[in-house]
Amino acid sequence: MTIPQGAPPPVRSPDPIDEPLLPGYGLSTLADLSRSVLSSLGVPGEDNVLGLPPVRRVCLLLVDGLGWDQLRAHRSAAPFLTGLMETGCWLTAGFPSTTVTSLGSLGTGRPPGQHGLLGYQVRVPASGQLLNALRWDKAVDPVGWQPGSTIFERAAAAGIGAFRVAAGAFRQSGLSTAAMRGADYHPAETPGALVASSVAALASVPRGLVMVYTGDLDSTGHAWGCTSPAWRYQLAHVDRLAEQLAGALPTGTALYVTADHGMVDVPPSRRADADLIPALREGVAVVGGEGRARHVYAVPGAAADVLAAWQVTLGDSAWTVGRDEAIAAGWFGSVSLAMADRIGDVVAAARGSSAVVATVAEPRESRLVGMHGSLTPSEQRVPLLTHVA
Repeated sequence: MTIPQGAPPPVRSPDPIDEPLLPGYGLSTLADLSRSVLSSLGVPGEDNVLGLPPVRRVCLLLVDGLGWDQLRAHRSAAPFLTGLMETGCWLTAGFPSTTVTSLGSLGTGRPPGQHGLLGYQVRVPASGQLLNALRWDKAVDPVGWQPGSTIFERAAAAGIGAFRVAAGAFRQSGLSTAAMRGADYHPAETPGALVASSVAALASVPRGLVMVYTGDLDSTGHAWGCTSPAWRYQLAHVDRLAEQLAGALPTGTALYVTADHGMVDVPPSRRADADLIPALREGVAVVGGEGRARHVYAVPGAAADVLAAWQVTLGDSAWTVGRDEAIAAGWFGSVSLAMADRIGDVVAAARGSSAVVATVAEPRESRLVGMHGSLTPSEQRVPLLTHVA
């Protein structure tokens, strides 16, 4: 395949070009946090690579979209969390740095290449159709899609109370079933209810693990940008939630605050449109993933040509590699044979503040201001902040 005459030149990035921040699988990722938490609670067979101290109760507060870099840049809006940064550290989320994949890693204690929740949208090998893992498809069995045990199942098997506290809408979702089944779900629609439900759940058992989820900061970043006043004001609400949890948890409970990914604001001038640029469509069966982490699935026999076209067209605005190279470089961690076909023939991870949108297929997603998914520090680095009640 040749690039058609009149195709746009490669997108050039005005941002400094750095090497990708590869996730530290087995050392310091979200999956390692989950296994370390289980080990600290006394669950046998779990490796405590983070060296967490032994405890009887753990509250894991997951703040969707709270990147380490963004928190550091807005310290004045979050005095409680900022104080915890003094003794805290950052972990890497995993690739793609997006909610679906990170919840899979946290919920199973395994890297993406093992749990198989490999992005916002991935192709189902049997059907060739895209699975949107946030909306799910009833034709896809969540347990069949992710058959491995979850941390909640393993905790419950060890006699530890396992709870999730989040909005009721997520209770029966395909993603919840795939990544976090086995927990006693407590629906809570407001910050106050999140605190009260979490405290009550842990107080009801001698040993317990509760994962608390709040998504408003991520939603604010998508709509307004993670450098906006709206994001900063929302961060103040998150700070208050964390402070209230810390003050209300049963004595001796370890509170860990973390996130699923950071975020990058993408200006309109930095968006390549996969639906409108011919070179990004020729030989392509379907485009998955999201703006900053694309899985590109080629028609049979066209993978090499699609890779060449995407590399030339995107230029240095993305790290664009073939499936085998992404696996060999460790983007997804160790990849099981059963999961490899879910990865795109071509994988494009955005550099700087760029994105590959799809304005026809994804009109809503293409309008987002804040995006995530790639291997930049701003997206990969998430906090691990600790407070013992």
